[in-house]
Amino acid sequence: MAAKKDQLTYEQAREELTKVVTALEGGGLSLEESLGLWERGEHLAKMCQDWLDAARARIEATADPGPSE
Repeated sequence: MAAKKDQLTYEQAREELTKVVTALEGGGLSLEESLGLWERGEHLAKMCQDWLDAARARIEATADPGPSE
């Protein structure tokens, strides 16, 4: 992974989250490994949601002409 874990782009976080889900679905992991992946997945999902929320706010700020007089 090129970027630090907490400085991922949306696309990087989404890609890593996909890998986490695939690993969890594949099974064969210890309970500790599964819990670690689950926690990482939760963190990545929050990062993705934060990116999407920020993008939505930017779009709404641009689209909102503000009060008219």
